[in-house]
Amino acid sequence: MKTEPSFPELLQAFFTDRLMGQCNASPHTIASYRDTFRLLLAFAQRSLHKSPVTLGLRDLDGKYSVNTFASRWAWQ
Repeated sequence: MKTEPSFPELLQAFFTDRLMGQCNASPHTIASYRDTFRLLLAFAQRSLHKSPVTLGLRDLDGKYSVNTFASRWAWQ
C-alpha cells in the first residue's frame, strides 16, 4: 500500500524538485518562498498548536486558511 507523503516531504520536494530543478528559479525567488513558508508555518503553529513537522496538508486546507485569516484580520 502506498503511503501519502508528509507535508515536510512535499515542501522539500517543492523547493528541490520544482523551484530549483524544473523552474530553475533564482536565489531571490527561492528565498522569497522560504520566507513566506516560514511565516505560514509559524502562524499555523500558533493557531493550531502543532509543531510544523507534525502539520499535514489537511491542517492547511483552504477552509483553514480562509477561516483563520478572516477571523484574525476582519474588515473594520
